[in-house]
Amino acid sequence: MTDKPSDTTIDSVDGMPPDNPARRRVLGGMALAGAAITLGGCGVDGTHRASAATREDAALDASLREHIRTVVVLYAENRSFNNLFARFPGLAQPLQALDSPDYRQRDRDGSLLTTLPPIWSGLVPHPQIVDGQRFHIDEQAITGLPNQPFALRTPQGALLPHGVITRDLIHRFYENQLQINGGRNDGFVAWGNTGAMVMGHYADTADQLHLWRLARQYTLCDNFFMGAFGGSFLNHQYLAAAQPPFYPHADQGSAKFQIAVMEGDDPTGIRPKSADDSPASAMQGRPKWASRDALTPDFWAVNTIGPAYAPGYTTDPHDPRLADPASPNTLPPQTHLTIGDVLSQANIDWAWYAGAWQLALEGHGEGNHREFPEVPDFQPHHQPFNYFRQFGPGTAARQQHLRDAGVGSSAASNHFIAAIEAGTLPPVTFYKPQGDLNMHAGYASVEAGDAHLAQVVGALQKSPQWPHMLVVITVDENGGWWDHVAPPKGDRWGPGTRIPAIVVSPHAKRNHVDHTIYDTGSILRFITRRFGLRQLPGLKLRDASMIAAGGPPPGDLTAALQFETS
Repeated sequence: MTDKPSDTTIDSVDGMPPDNPARRRVLGGMALAGAAITLGGCGVDGTHRASAATREDAALDASLREHIRTVVVLYAENRSFNNLFARFPGLAQPLQALDSPDYRQRDRDGSLLTTLPPIWSGLVPHPQIVDGQRFHIDEQAITGLPNQPFALRTPQGALLPHGVITRDLIHRFYENQLQINGGRNDGFVAWGNTGAMVMGHYADTADQLHLWRLARQYTLCDNFFMGAFGGSFLNHQYLAAAQPPFYPHADQGSAKFQIAVMEGDDPTGIRPKSADDSPASAMQGRPKWASRDALTPDFWAVNTIGPAYAPGYTTDPHDPRLADPASPNTLPPQTHLTIGDVLSQANIDWAWYAGAWQLALEGHGEGNHREFPEVPDFQPHHQPFNYFRQFGPGTAARQQHLRDAGVGSSAASNHFIAAIEAGTLPPVTFYKPQGDLNMHAGYASVEAGDAHLAQVVGALQKSPQWPHMLVVITVDENGGWWDHVAPPKGDRWGPGTRIPAIVVSPHAKRNHVDHTIYDTGSILRFITRRFGLRQLPGLKLRDASMIAAGGPPPGDLTAALQFETS
């Protein structure tokens, strides 16, 4: 097995073990990409074009320095683009007739499904009262749906209110790749755990969602893909560092049962070995695997595993500031380069505001406090920087950059909103809402998250920092929901399924849909460009791999902006 060198630090060349096969492949792609770029610049015409492009880039960089002084990332949860924006006007690849053959789902043996399966465990498995109505939609309530996308409805045919919390859907590294199925997007039902539910979308979002109104007012990106395949853990890590974490010597301790067992001998494969009792058909239930799969066979962490520090999923019996290092659910401290490190190296202040962070540090992160007693408020894998030694307990960097956002939506209880109103946000600011306000299916409603994000944007628009601000509103990943647009071919880690992203700024194009190909790393590309940072190795690898695959590298969000020229 390949082990990460023990002396790898935040100054490592690319954050990968030198003899790692994935690194060799991607670096090979970089060489090919470099050759292509060199050939493209040959000759008089090529030199002229390069000079013109250089002048345009220099002018844009000057405008960015003049007009953008604060970058704010609002990072919500678990919605595919189709789930919220399927019918938005002006899309490059709009959702066509729902019965289009292009949208039909296939079973695990590759055959077309005749109908969609039931919604396993039910669309709304726990009774709820929303707007005076009781909602409880069990597994038997919705069955026999045609093999096509559908608007989320009650069994009586009424559109499902945005305030109802539906059941959660599986969203994991290997499943997401099987669902995408080489870009055909026809495996979502087969490799999900909710049957027909993955094909659902909200149909009245134009009238109901504040996010729609913001998208109409500013710029909606309709080719924005989650940076990594799978779930929240890996995509938060991608936003922080543009690469997965690594677990050295994972096969020599308690974490070995977290290592995926694959079909075949390729550790970079995408098909885990099925359990003996796994249903052969999606009509019979969700798939089952023969092993856990938080770690790849070559020890990269790709599905949820806890940080080395509190608040985590375990507690060290000798030091409450730490997670239990003996637990197989605890990842060793990471040391590779993050966007926070390169910002600090350039003397640019930054912060990650996490909802309910302080409550979690005090042991009350799962709703055990007066204002929100019944909902989960903090999820340990939603604070990616807590996985890194350079931001561990007792460090000055932790105190300065890992900040508590408080709870709720008022400046009195939400410290992030209070900082907005005071005009004291750092030049680069990330905000992760508490659990019940982040739109995650299973414990949050679309309505609550949408209203909270709109309130935050309203505060930002009134902030003294607003005239020189850029805000990106997006989600970490698709949450298991289907989308029909094929992700571009990239590297081993992504990009994954398409997700919504809105660029909000006095300098954003108005009432505009930006068709540029982006991924979660595009946020980091913008920050890197605006503040003149060293580029994270993972961004270089993604760019090179997408070029080598024949497509453009992801953009840096500047196509969503326009500046007045004097």
